[in-house]
Amino acid sequence: MPAFSYEVLDAQGQTRKGTIEADNARAARSQLRAQALVPMLVEPVAAAAAGSSGGPGNWLRRPVFGGTTLAVWTRQLSGLVNSGLPVERALAALADEAEDARQHHLLAALRAEVNAGSTFARALAQHPREFSEIYCAVVGAGEASGSLGPVLDRLAEDLEARQALQSKLIGASLYPAIVTLVAIVIVLFLVTYVVPQVANVFAGSKRALPFLTTAMLAISDFARHYGWIVLAALVIAGIASRSALKNAAVRERFDAQWLRLPIIGRMARSYNAARFAGTLAMLAGAGVPILKALQAAAETLNNRAMRADAMDALVLVREGAPLGTALAQKKRFPGLVAMFARLGEQTGELPLMLQRAAQQLSAEVQRRAMHLATILEPLLIVAMGLVVMLIVLAVLMPIIQLNQFAK
Repeated sequence: MPAFSYEVLDAQGQTRKGTIEADNARAARSQLRAQALVPMLVEPVAAAAAGSSGGPGNWLRRPVFGGTTLAVWTRQLSGLVNSGLPVERALAALADEAEDARQHHLLAALRAEVNAGSTFARALAQHPREFSEIYCAVVGAGEASGSLGPVLDRLAEDLEARQALQSKLIGASLYPAIVTLVAIVIVLFLVTYVVPQVANVFAGSKRALPFLTTAMLAISDFARHYGWIVLAALVIAGIASRSALKNAAVRERFDAQWLRLPIIGRMARSYNAARFAGTLAMLAGAGVPILKALQAAAETLNNRAMRADAMDALVLVREGAPLGTALAQKKRFPGLVAMFARLGEQTGELPLMLQRAAQQLSAEVQRRAMHLATILEPLLIVAMGLVVMLIVLAVLMPIIQLNQFAK
């Protein structure tokens, strides 16, 4: 039965909002009037949820499901489905428990689509902002195979693992980023305010200032007079670079060079390979055909150079080559992925082996990120201390020189 969102006036003249199930909008209004309510607005929930899922002009609004929220919701849904509840009743239970109004409307819209005879995967596909193509493909494979509950379990685990990896990477880079930002603010304050004050003190002095003080005054003068020009040039360069990266060929060359960086490049290669292997394992385990699974996994790669290699591997597999052999020919992918893919094909446990490869690569990324953060933290503090020390010396040296002259 379709669901409708409503806005009514009660007997006290207060506005109330909610959802109601009825055969059509007219029946929904009749039910509301029977409850001594005055309908002001009654519309299908799908239309009400469109504003949060992809209607024109709403792309600036945040999605209903964030990364963590989607993982939690998927875990809750898998628990209800595994306990024997039909999808329609599971969606109804989750909609009733939803605290956010937008989430409640979205779940009610999904339930209305399922009640109308649509498959759950097709209902999810109506909201592309909330559910990716891979999410819908995995759910569709689970429905087709009759194992939706276990597939949702696997999907929730993949989402949780991905969120855990992203959280650890953000946590590892947060402290160095904060230290760098604070250092820049302090240095700019000292250079643009403190150093000019010292210059004014010694402006009437006939003695030559020390070289360090003279150099610092020149830097201060440049920052005060041309700082905005430099900032504007950096902003323009950033905008131009971002526009250039929208070109597919330029972006692919940039990403290829990025992978060649000493430490960051290796981390980016491992991170993308882990995401590729994990997605491919999840899709293959759900029963998605290998060619379709390969294409979907390739589209999840942020690095365009590695995505091009994955698509080339797809062509080789379509021509009859084993997956492990096809990936081994692409040197941008770590050899670990090709090795585990080959073992999976030989043992008939490709999803399991690919998942192990993804786990090992994710652990490597976490280890390298923590190691890099551990090295960067003291280096940034030392660098900040050296810069501040130079500025302080530039300020104190003329004072020391003047004191010696007075003696």
